[in-house]
Amino acid sequence: VVSSNSSPPKTPDTSLFVPVSLKTDVPADGTVGAELTQPLDKNELLKVLNKFYKRKEMQKLAADQGLDARLFHQAFISFRKYVLEMTSLPADLHIILSDICCNAGHIDDIYPYFMRHTKQIFPMLDCMDDLRKISDLRVPANWYPEARAIQRKVVFHAGPTNSGKTYHAIQRYLAAKSGVYCGPLKLLAHEIFEKSNSAGVPCDLVTGEERTFVDPEGRAAGHVACTIEMCSVNTPYEVAVIDEIQMIRDPSRGWAWTRALLGLCAEEIHVCGEAAAVDFIRELMYTTGEEVEVHTYQRLTPFSVLDHAVESLDNLRPGDCIVCFSKIDIYSLSRQIEARGLECAVIYGSLPPGTKLSQAKKFNDPGDSCKILVATDAIGMGLNLSIKRIIFNSLVKPNVNEKGEKQMETISTSQALQIAGRAGRFSSIFKEGEVTTMHRDDLPVLKEILSHSVDPIETAGLHPTAEQIEMFAYQLPDATLSNLVDIFVSLSQVDGLYFVCNIDDFKFLADMIQHIPLNLRSRYVFCTAPINKKQPFVCTSFLKFARQFSRDEPLTFDWVCRHIGWPLAAPRNIKDLVHLEAVHDVLDLYLWLSYRFMDMFPDTAMIREIQRELDDIIQQGVQNITRLIRATNPNMTDPLQPQSNLSERTGAEADSSAPQRTTRGQRSLAGMMEKSLASRLVRDGLLTPDLLKQLQREWSKSQRQEGGSQSALTADLNNKSIKRERKKKK
Repeated sequence: VVSSNSSPPKTPDTSLFVPVSLKTDVPADGTVGAELTQPLDKNELLKVLNKFYKRKEMQKLAADQGLDARLFHQAFISFRKYVLEMTSLPADLHIILSDICCNAGHIDDIYPYFMRHTKQIFPMLDCMDDLRKISDLRVPANWYPEARAIQRKVVFHAGPTNSGKTYHAIQRYLAAKSGVYCGPLKLLAHEIFEKSNSAGVPCDLVTGEERTFVDPEGRAAGHVACTIEMCSVNTPYEVAVIDEIQMIRDPSRGWAWTRALLGLCAEEIHVCGEAAAVDFIRELMYTTGEEVEVHTYQRLTPFSVLDHAVESLDNLRPGDCIVCFSKIDIYSLSRQIEARGLECAVIYGSLPPGTKLSQAKKFNDPGDSCKILVATDAIGMGLNLSIKRIIFNSLVKPNVNEKGEKQMETISTSQALQIAGRAGRFSSIFKEGEVTTMHRDDLPVLKEILSHSVDPIETAGLHPTAEQIEMFAYQLPDATLSNLVDIFVSLSQVDGLYFVCNIDDFKFLADMIQHIPLNLRSRYVFCTAPINKKQPFVCTSFLKFARQFSRDEPLTFDWVCRHIGWPLAAPRNIKDLVHLEAVHDVLDLYLWLSYRFMDMFPDTAMIREIQRELDDIIQQGVQNITRLIRATNPNMTDPLQPQSNLSERTGAEADSSAPQRTTRGQRSLAGMMEKSLASRLVRDGLLTPDLLKQLQREWSKSQRQEGGSQSALTADLNNKSIKRERKKKK
């Protein structure tokens, strides 16, 4: 493997260099400097130091040592403070400064002492070459010598959803003497685990939170199904399957696919995914000297884009799945559907796997009265669903870009195809699928999105390893973990095939536990925990876990039960349901940490037992979700309902004793709600029903004020007119 090391070193982002605080101890030579010369005049010293700072020659010399204008200024401020505030300076520095103040030395003589101080507060300056070598990510294939020592056969199974590509790869996996399946989701790993054991091929399960060995004595089976982050790059296999290879470009998780592809020690590597990844995988494998054999598959059942939108929930049919990109929409739509006497299943990302499976089973069961599914794009992979028609409620989704910034974006062709492809599955009762939108205006946009070819994949993700961060910490022992990672990324060099994955979640956790005394390896492991940072209860639990761990006190079952308030009651409203989902995440976090620190998280079996009970409680809540929504907000109205339904409902729900007169402002707002802007804002998650009500109140208030001032003006004009008439009569 050849490296292009000729490229110039990357200029570091010096804003990340945090100065180290120096101890203000009396120097070893005490007051020798003052005894040999004389005490220093602070006013004279200040003038001398400021002259030194202004000399261009000194700034240029410092720049050659890696100090840009920012670092030079920071270092000078620190050096000046040190010189002026220390009761006793080192003898050599004291003598030099005394000579300059007495005109017996040159200002430039300060430079070596200034640099000595600078390298003490910015230790990275002295080891910049070493830091650059550690953070050089240009040849990641060389990180896996065991994989490079064997000649691997790479087979790419390319095709759209429901084309049988993964099926063919799994058949080869089942026929092998040993194998590993690497998938993006726990649900997919579970599915292969069950499928393999059902086929008489003993298979273990390894996810971040779970290890299941089929052998009663705990011996490893020849086959293992795992989530991709958990695959071993040291264990030899005959066959490895890497599913959803297009996720190699994912801004947060792409590194796991890169690691599996470059590092798995398997005679055959079978990758499954979109055809848009074929050329890139070929190019990537060229750097390892491995050829790629491509098998192309076509979709087994067709799906067609309809020429009309659904427009009203009255037009829903059995086998429909409405896809939303926000939980608010899911709550709103599920309530409206059930108000029409229809039952619906609900699936979204933060539900526990057991609840997702039970909702999928309910929807798939031909004997169940539930015929409608409301879901997020969580259905895009990992669940087998009998869907006849996919209905996009919106085409705009909140996204996190490579810089970690959240933004609303129209879904990509790849995302649209992944979701649309769930309609009319080969194994379902619906042999042909249909795709449309809820809103008329969205249908031409969807057709446009689906008419494009998927953007080819051009880069693969990388992430600094624990070993690389440890080497960095050895060079910079006083830096925080968050700062270490920042400096690592700023210095890291990647070639054109790679990018460094977003590390914001890692830094968020690192900053949260920075004040807790942990060794670096433990701190790094805690910060790689997969937690939902939007959930305050999960974050506070993470903090408590780290604090308890740092005290060397095991986190027992009783301790966890006290923390989460176990046993927990069934949810009475949506807020309760969201909290129960957060508690489920906290138990997941415990299990995840238990496999990394077994002695400190000892009660996995009991935690898993209460997690199963909690899953059942959440399932009950989701089955009664419309009742929970009503309990949360009994007056919740939906601005997305068609105009006729809105007016009918307003009439039916109005209190007969209440006055039926409405103000001009309220009528105007009702009209606004029925137009596309308000409905789109709510639909896309940019405006909540509560905010909409607040707008309605403010609108009404402004209209009343406007009406009041208008009445006053009219009265004033009338008075003036009457007075004029009286004058004329006189």
